[in-house]
Amino acid sequence: MPRRKNTAVLEKEEEKFAYQPADDLLTIHEVARRLRVDDTTVRRWINNGVLDAVTLPHLGKRRGYRVKKATLDTLLSSSTLSGLSTEE
Repeated sequence: MPRRKNTAVLEKEEEKFAYQPADDLLTIHEVARRLRVDDTTVRRWINNGVLDAVTLPHLGKRRGYRVKKATLDTLLSSSTLSGLSTEE
């Protein structure tokens, strides 16, 4: 029989994302398209701490992320992008 999560745990997880309207969260692909880079580059920036993102619950190998639109706007308006390299 599969193990079920406690309803209190589920409610707490839902509260983490309840304050974020869907329009304010962008997928990795949407961010990559706006910055004209590959999805892998955006994931690298997130993993290196250059770009803040919300980590989604996942079951597979690859984590799911969402980037706040405000975070992307701040990044675009700053000079942070000029120092970024897509090669490592």
